Amino acid sequence: MTDRIETDVLIVGAGPVGLFAVFELGLLDIKAHLVDILPKIGGQCAELYPEKPIYDIPGFPSINGQELVDNLLKQIEPFSPTFHLGEEVSEVESLGTAEAPLFRVVTDGGKEFITKTVIIAAGGGSFQPKKPPIAGIEAYEGTGVFYAVRKRDQFRDKKVLIVGGGDSALDWTLNLHPIASRVTLLHRRDAFRAAPDSVNKMRALAADGMLDFALGQVVELKGDAPVLNAAVIKRDDGSLFEVEADILVPFFGLTMKLGPIANWGLNLHQNLIPVDTEKFETSVPGIFSIGDINTYPGKLKLILSGFHEGALAAQKVHHYVYPEKKLLFQYTTSSTSLQKKLGVGR
Repeated sequence: MTDRIETDVLIVGAGPVGLFAVFELGLLDIKAHLVDILPKIGGQCAELYPEKPIYDIPGFPSINGQELVDNLLKQIEPFSPTFHLGEEVSEVESLGTAEAPLFRVVTDGGKEFITKTVIIAAGGGSFQPKKPPIAGIEAYEGTGVFYAVRKRDQFRDKKVLIVGGGDSALDWTLNLHPIASRVTLLHRRDAFRAAPDSVNKMRALAADGMLDFALGQVVELKGDAPVLNAAVIKRDDGSLFEVEADILVPFFGLTMKLGPIANWGLNLHQNLIPVDTEKFETSVPGIFSIGDINTYPGKLKLILSGFHEGALAAQKVHHYVYPEKKLLFQYTTSSTSLQKKLGVGR
């Protein structure tokens, strides 16, 4: 039997951008339901890097992924959002018009939503780590091989080999070296795609003997699976050497898949959803896209950009939800009614 739920807006994705959209909608008296394929709230922040420091959230010199999610949950508490976790949207059917949108949205968990608007805040869609082409690597996964750092203490006093040249590889090299017994960063070349400041810090620590940096590619893992002892590295000249390692962390990026969203009838561009920059609406009136899953000229894949997009999308959602009501923008610092919603200024 299908559960039928009527709502003004359904948010697909319960990561930081989807959570902040709840806040912006709540300020406009719009309640939200959220659906997420993950079994917990927080999206990639909670699933892939809950303890990784984030440096570009305004007002926080540094905050890790889980702390950001926790703060956002506290911020949206006054608006009582409803979460439907561990479910994927499998079907979207338009029941309305361009002027008065209405959608029937079905999940694989047996939920049926009748909603005036949909906000897609699904990050890059569903994501899977790209695995290095190493024979037998699966036997070590979960014990000697990890594709993300979810609990730093798992790496305490371990010999850690990190492979990659992007921000994740450099960030975790810098963040794990104080607690690991030894950290080695391996990259195929002496050039990086990471932030220059992180690269400079890594090189300084390597020069001081605080961590190791090596060039090459992992071609073999050694140890009685699932226990890892070492990795065999191949240099560009074909020579081999070994690095002792209790844990291998390869950061080869993520494979993003839109999944069922690809069949929603939206205009797509390279597996991303084009939107306008006035209200972040898609090619289908009433369906919006915010965060990493959308694209437009000048797009920056930053959480703070997604916050901005959610704020503007909420303004247009209000038009669809309350077509007869004129929206007057108010500052939360000066509006008594807004302060009461947030439980302050009393």
